[in-house]
Amino acid sequence: MNFRHIILTSIGTLMLGGALVAQEPPKPPTPSQTTTPRREARIERRSERQQGRIEQGVKSGQVTPREGARLERQEARVNQDIARAEADGKVTRREAGRIQRKQNRTSRHIQRQKHDAQVVK
Repeated sequence: MNFRHIILTSIGTLMLGGALVAQEPPKPPTPSQTTTPRREARIERRSERQQGRIEQGVKSGQVTPREGARLERQEARVNQDIARAEADGKVTRREAGRIQRKQNRTSRHIQRQKHDAQVVK
């Protein structure tokens, strides 16, 4: 009786495993489809806000024109990284993390330049 139970269990397992293997794998998304729209939107919004912070600092005189140009170049490099990450139709977690670190660094630089002692008169 125990031998019969083992054989029936083995046959059932093999049949179930065969049914699972016979299924089609999921199709990958086409390159035109974006699989990470929220991640991309969050990155884009943050980039726009930081651009506004730079412009506001230059207008108010908290950031000198030279500092503003440097911050603009740094933000442009971040924007290039964003475009490169979005080029294949999706932004992976790794790419988003790398971009976020660069945006964090740029944000710190903006904050430091806006609050240092240099003022345009």
